[in-house]
Amino acid sequence: MRILGIDPGLSTAGLGFLHIGPKRTVVETDWLTIKTPSVLPLEERLFELHENLTEYLEETKPDLAVVEQLFFATNKRTAMDTSAARGVILVTLRKHDIPILSATPLQLKMTITGDGTADKKQVQEMVKRILKLDQIPSPPDAADALALALFGAYSKRAIS
Repeated sequence: MRILGIDPGLSTAGLGFLHIGPKRTVVETDWLTIKTPSVLPLEERLFELHENLTEYLEETKPDLAVVEQLFFATNKRTAMDTSAARGVILVTLRKHDIPILSATPLQLKMTITGDGTADKKQVQEMVKRILKLDQIPSPPDAADALALALFGAYSKRAIS
């Protein structure tokens, strides 16, 4: 099974890709980010996100995508821009007929670390351990996306 985790963002969207083989072994791991220049108007940045994600989807052909649900406590401007980016991501995935699974930050932390109060560093350290990587994937958006892909690998929907 090919699983794509996506950490939505307008400035930086993280992508984490896992190819899970027989006996749930990880055959392939990839991570990267899609960045959009802040000097561009919102609609251009959203279009660039769509175009870059489309190219990656056509290259990797995931069977499932896991997209983080948004949680914001303070900055309304960032929340609105990130929500717009998440919407573009969801529509792009739907256009490619890729099933979508959503994960809240709490669900993600519980699944990856066993602790819903874990911080980002703890989640990233577990991603490194689970995937047997030499270092925590960088940048953090990509590490978060790999955690989302792992969430998909552990979900019953992905297994059935």
